[in-house]
Amino acid sequence: MISLRTIARTSALALALTTAGACSQAGSLGNVLGSVLGGGSQQNQVSGTIAGVDTRNAQIGLRQSNGQVVALAYDQNTKVVYQNQNYAVGNLENGDQVTARIQQLQNGGYYTDLVQVDQSVSTSTGTTTSGNVQTIGGTVRRIDAANGWFTIDVSSSTQLQVTMPYNPTRADVTRFQNLRVGDVVRFGGVYVNNTRVELRQFYQ
Repeated sequence: MISLRTIARTSALALALTTAGACSQAGSLGNVLGSVLGGGSQQNQVSGTIAGVDTRNAQIGLRQSNGQVVALAYDQNTKVVYQNQNYAVGNLENGDQVTARIQQLQNGGYYTDLVQVDQSVSTSTGTTTSGNVQTIGGTVRRIDAANGWFTIDVSSSTQLQVTMPYNPTRADVTRFQNLRVGDVVRFGGVYVNNTRVELRQFYQ
């Protein structure tokens, strides 16, 4: 997992997110999660695997053990934690095993303010983001230490957002922690899209 990546949504996820957003379906969603959460309590935890992230509608698709995919709302305050480090919701990968802290909303839906990654799909399978590792360099313009990413200018008209991997080496973690705006960096990375890159290794 980590990295800003566009996660391909399955048709099941698309259906779940669409129906979850409809008021007429709020009850059925509540029934699904209610059975998992045991009802009653206003805040509980639920475990499952990530089925996708809909950044446009700010919803996380969570697949239950019975195969049912439910949608959990999130916002800028939602934290993703993996191995005691914070990441952005966009870093979640299809197949990540997670435990989400759930709060029931007045409209019957559910919101999560904390997603704990119990096992990253990349770690469990030994795979990484698809694509070829490329050497990239530029000047650091912004650093978000809390969410594990920074931006660089690679030219006068091009800026990239670079995210740390879920399982970085100690040397890369130290290098990231020591980054300062204005630093010139060079690293190996994999393009997620035209403006986002997942770091593989800092080069000295």
